[in-house]
Amino acid sequence: QVQLVESGGGLVQPGGSLRLSCAASGSIFSINAMGWYRQAPGKQRELVATVTSDSSTNYADSVKGRFTISKDSAKNTKYLQMNSLKPEDTAVYYCYARIRRFSYSRYSDYWGQGTQVTVSS
Repeated sequence: QVQLVESGGGLVQPGGSLRLSCAASGSIFSINAMGWYRQAPGKQRELVATVTSDSSTNYADSVKGRFTISKDSAKNTKYLQMNSLKPEDTAVYYCYARIRRFSYSRYSDYWGQGTQVTVSS
């Protein structure tokens, strides 16, 4: 079993900041990539940011310069620092990880339960 547990969502005013955390636990041999996706009401889920095992990062254009993804490999945890938040950032944010559970298994995608981020005055 693999679990991704998110924390850090909430309500914040425009221009404010939040930090999301996602911890992976369970039978984990290696993690190839971790990231964040989000889904706003009536919209498709979209990529926000990813970080790979070699620390390469990728961001959606809409969050570049405002969001920063980082990881603590020793803890199998990643973070999303969100600054200068805008109302259009309001969404459910989902943690994602591509994990290989055993040395002989393939990588599979895992998802967290989602955490709500609301940006409103």
